[in-house]
Amino acid sequence: MSAPKTVPAIIRLRPEDDVVIATQPIPAGTELAGEGVTTRQDIPPGHKIATRDIAEGEAVRRYNQVIGLASAAIPAGSHIHVHNLAMTDVEMDHAIGADARPTAPAAEPATFMGYRRPDGRAATRNYIGIISSVNCSARVVRSIADHFRRDIRPEALADFPNVDGVVALTHGIGCAVDSKSESMRIVRRTLAGFATHPNFAAVLFIGLGCETNQISEIMAQGGLAEGAKLKAFTIQDQGGTPKTIEHGIAQIRAMLPEANAIAREPIPVSELVVGLQCGGSDGYSGITANPALGHAVDILVSHGGTAILSETPEIYGAEHLLTRRAETQEVGEKLIARIDWWKEHTSRNGAEMNNNPSAGNKAGGLTTILEKSLGAVAKAGTTNLRGVYEYAEPVTEHGMVFMDSPGYDPVSATGQVASGANLICFTTGRGSAFGCVPAPSLKFSTNTATWKRQQDDMDLNCGGIIEGEATIEELGEVIFGMMIDCASGKKSKSEELGYGQDEFVPWQIGVVT
Repeated sequence: MSAPKTVPAIIRLRPEDDVVIATQPIPAGTELAGEGVTTRQDIPPGHKIATRDIAEGEAVRRYNQVIGLASAAIPAGSHIHVHNLAMTDVEMDHAIGADARPTAPAAEPATFMGYRRPDGRAATRNYIGIISSVNCSARVVRSIADHFRRDIRPEALADFPNVDGVVALTHGIGCAVDSKSESMRIVRRTLAGFATHPNFAAVLFIGLGCETNQISEIMAQGGLAEGAKLKAFTIQDQGGTPKTIEHGIAQIRAMLPEANAIAREPIPVSELVVGLQCGGSDGYSGITANPALGHAVDILVSHGGTAILSETPEIYGAEHLLTRRAETQEVGEKLIARIDWWKEHTSRNGAEMNNNPSAGNKAGGLTTILEKSLGAVAKAGTTNLRGVYEYAEPVTEHGMVFMDSPGYDPVSATGQVASGANLICFTTGRGSAFGCVPAPSLKFSTNTATWKRQQDDMDLNCGGIIEGEATIEELGEVIFGMMIDCASGKKSKSEELGYGQDEFVPWQIGVVT
């Protein structure tokens, strides 16, 4: 990497922008080199400064894109944020396919050391999963998994070193929802996606027995059948909690020998499926970690791999940057349809798309969802958009694709894993604590201050891009290497800390009665 340089106080992203971004606290009265303006207020790091006089009602641009309208006159040198920048509707030229271009294949296809399942699918981890059909069986599911916890009973898995663990995936839903509703279909699709995920060597489904979300319906919708690697039963049929726990422990013990009889082998990176997430975003997300991850995605796609962009409300206002790269008219129209669904969904429920950014996003310098989205789409790199999928729908295309989901990270990542992601890459500016079982999750800090404060949670600091210590392309290469290492078995920070089971949160859109 290049030698350290003097860190500039500000960053100008595009010549056409009306703002620059502070890279450090800037006191009032500071002259901004190269901009010909002097700050009128103290400016927090990651926040925006006006570089010209902006009239009330005039559009404000960052990334050479509109991020809102001035809600009051903004003199040059002023802090631009929620007090003087308002959300606006932007006319989008979707120009479907206008920027679609072929991706040149990598000169030498890369491999990772993964597990090859008997049906040919590739895995990055080797767990046994226990999934509850309803919240009522959550206690039993956790009790069975706890019996095999290495930190409590190391002897339980002592003879099975190739098994990464026995994990409990529980949730707070599964009943009092119309059994024929879209909401229940989404939940069942999610549970079936986890039950068949290649990172699980075997799975138990456990229900109460009388819930709306019957295990038989999950199995039927997902085309699943019981066998040596998929068992299902209920507390009521087993005769109560103690007997169900005992039965579950016996089932897991029977599954362990075959689950352990596996070894890692070279697998083409074309079989790596990476879910892209950003949480606790800040004013640096679209400058450092997101574009660095996007460069890694471009490398992944050149090797034939797959990246899943999601969080539909967090591409709102930037969807035209994706539709322009749509490989077909149908793909572009599918993405627009999902945006339209969200507009109607939020309106029907008395909400609005601009209820995102969160409080933490705003503290970090993001003002409107338009601004946040423009930085968020950078995670997807520059290659063609090759498919658009509904939440938890199995991803079948290779390349960069989109899966519809809320912006809430646990819900979004849960859908990505159900769709087939066997690795998650997660950028954060404020400092997210997150993991995702059974797919390992790598976390990248957008700035050095967060890295220093929360280094135990972060796998890589991308703040060096601002500080002149690395380029976006250099860190993109590093991230791609980390993808391969993690997929090959190197534990991420979140895995070392035990994150992942509590972050299983299927999307629930229905009325609970």
